[in-house]
Amino acid sequence: MKRFFKVIALLGLFLGTVAPADACTNFIVTRGASTDGSNMVTYAADSHGLYGVLYSYVPAKKLAEWMDVTEWDTGRYVGQIKQASETFRTLGNSNEHSLFITETTYGGRPELEDPNGGIDYGSLIYITLQRAKTAREAINIIVDLANTYGYCSSGESFSLVDTEEAWIMELIGKGPEDKGIVWVARRIPDGYVSAHANQARITTFPWDDPENCMYAPDVADVARKFGWFEGENKDFSFAEAYAPLDFGAMRGCEGRVWAFFRTVAEGMDQYEDYAMGHNPANRMPLWVKPTEKVSPKLLMDCMRDHYEGTKMDMTTDIGAGGEGCPYRWRPMYFTVDGVEYCNERATATQQTAFWLVGQARPGKTGILWFGTDDAATSPLTPIYVNSLEVPECLREGNGTMLKYSDTSMFWITNRVAQFAYLRYNIIGKHVREVVDAWELSMLEAVEAADATIATMKESKARQFATEFSVANAQELFAKWVDLDKYLMVKFIDGNVKGEDANGFIDNGNGKDIPGKIEQPGYTETWKRAVAADKSEILRVVK
Repeated sequence: MKRFFKVIALLGLFLGTVAPADACTNFIVTRGASTDGSNMVTYAADSHGLYGVLYSYVPAKKLAEWMDVTEWDTGRYVGQIKQASETFRTLGNSNEHSLFITETTYGGRPELEDPNGGIDYGSLIYITLQRAKTAREAINIIVDLANTYGYCSSGESFSLVDTEEAWIMELIGKGPEDKGIVWVARRIPDGYVSAHANQARITTFPWDDPENCMYAPDVADVARKFGWFEGENKDFSFAEAYAPLDFGAMRGCEGRVWAFFRTVAEGMDQYEDYAMGHNPANRMPLWVKPTEKVSPKLLMDCMRDHYEGTKMDMTTDIGAGGEGCPYRWRPMYFTVDGVEYCNERATATQQTAFWLVGQARPGKTGILWFGTDDAATSPLTPIYVNSLEVPECLREGNGTMLKYSDTSMFWITNRVAQFAYLRYNIIGKHVREVVDAWELSMLEAVEAADATIATMKESKARQFATEFSVANAQELFAKWVDLDKYLMVKFIDGNVKGEDANGFIDNGNGKDIPGKIEQPGYTETWKRAVAADKSEILRVVK
């Protein structure tokens, strides 16, 4: 079977049990914790080498008995599995039934990898989206596929969200001598939020609550076999057995979960030492109750976090340069005089290929809010999950990671982001204002579109949803093309050209020569650091 989409080369370079260089982030908000009654999930595909487009799958009219499976990270052919008798249309990490499945890789015990397994984590996600209508059904399909054909990837955490429920599922193989997976899945209580970011987070769990917790019968036995656990089942911790903590797991992974939790819930500062990698005994809970209900816009903005307002704030130290840039180019670790240091791995990161916020809405069609590149400088556009068409600017084949396209959303958002990184405290702030205005307008537009769709028959409603999704995505693309040019004119050469209600201010001689130019210079932190470093050389002598 032709490979219909290529998504998420995420495993990359591992340190210990985590993947700090190529990694992803999932935040989950249950219906009772959201302002609009939807279950929501986020995802950022943070791969340095992945091209950001909206991959789709359209069911064939006649399905073959078998389908090929290729490993998502490498393209390696791993075998065949039986095709389903019926499949559903998918858009990225969603399908037409408002089921969303996202992931983060935690790696875990390398002894449990099975290179001869017949299905990988990416195939599990996207094939399951073709076959399942609900999160519970998806969990069972994932288990059946992995146990039937063998699992060839490392440890994974999945988020599974439908209109009624939200689940976290964590799984890992049994090793090359034992086909299949050990796993546990927990339903997030309604009214709570949860998250995971490249570190297994399910510790102990109830063994007698099938409505809210499912697991492999041998989930503890495999750990006993390898000597990673002794004791009774009730004391078994999945995360401690299969993905033991190290500094990178806490600082580079759990820190992102902590940043989300502390934004929406009270009392999270007590876990600061854990998030910083200093106190593994002070482990955070799997879920927390937010102080106030979380809006879709707030959830979008949580994906733009750089630890602002914490000890790990990336905008305030000398690493931010003279313009408050919250980015540190890879590698994450560096050594000075034999001492190892780390750069922060925040939720928002430069290497994002695409990111999303999924809304599974009871009584309404789900919305896939989709964006490309760094979440902090890129906007989301609403795509109804039952859409029949992918916008040209997000379409597979419109450019690649090695081929620039003038009509690609990925490339224009990257252009804007790269310019913003040069003077983040000024240009980045301006870009964010444009992002916010767009997303707020689209939230209103979706509300109006929902009202129109409610008056239509199914076929016409689906066509309307498609046209709405495509038109807005293309409008956003055109807006970002204009923004790219505007930023160049306004901020070139370290200057800031003045504007009034009529546009840029000129000097009145009719030659388009700027009449007002500001030169804001550098941050106070940078000036003090430079003065301290070159005090005698740069000091002005009077």
